[in-house]
Amino acid sequence: MSEPGLRRTAGANSSRKVLQLLLSFTEQRWEASVAELAGVIGSPVATTYRYVQLLKELQLLEESRSGRYHVTSRVMPLARAARLANDLARIARPTMEEAARELGETVLLFQHFGEFAVCSDRVECDRAMRFTFQPGHSIPLGVGATGKMLLALLPDGERERQVARIAEERGTEVRDALKHALANRYSQSWGEIEDGVWACSVPVDADRLRPSVLSLVGPATRVGDAERERAITALRAYAEQIGKAISEYSV
Repeated sequence: MSEPGLRRTAGANSSRKVLQLLLSFTEQRWEASVAELAGVIGSPVATTYRYVQLLKELQLLEESRSGRYHVTSRVMPLARAARLANDLARIARPTMEEAARELGETVLLFQHFGEFAVCSDRVECDRAMRFTFQPGHSIPLGVGATGKMLLALLPDGERERQVARIAEERGTEVRDALKHALANRYSQSWGEIEDGVWACSVPVDADRLRPSVLSLVGPATRVGDAERERAITALRAYAEQIGKAISEYSV
């Protein structure tokens, strides 16, 4: 799905489908059959098979013994290149490290891409029990503190389009959570993505074209009411620090 404001390139439908097929592989769907991939990208099985063969030829996909396909290590330099090119993640890193030390929990940076919140970077705490995402991991918009806060930051028209889709798929409760996030400029969740985990998320005012949030996650058992309030207040201050650093860098 194209992001709002991006014009679809004429005469590139086949190329678009090939890239959609490659991008359909995630941590949740790390292998798939041709028939499954055809359903994901909305193409006939025979056509999808040709796309798969092209990606095999380029050594981006390979077939397992079960007849299912997965991406190869050839894509890893792309991930490294993306991280090196991400100015926000690079500039935010020292502040995220400071936040993780002070708050004693894992701190993550997420950015909006289409229907997902994608982890751009993370700094783990040094405790034995901790929760984390790897860079590149995605969360659907509207799910968890991060997904809700990013949803709230979208431009009005795009936000309403996404909310209508999410409400149809998962229920209207997302509208109440969205109102809270919009009014308070933070969102929190308990166990939505993983049992026993508390998370909070605040905006990072760094990129009007691609909303970003700073999130903190940790075991709910060691984050009481006072700790939650302190974490949200501190996370807001760190997000402001990142926003200021990126604005000075942009100048």
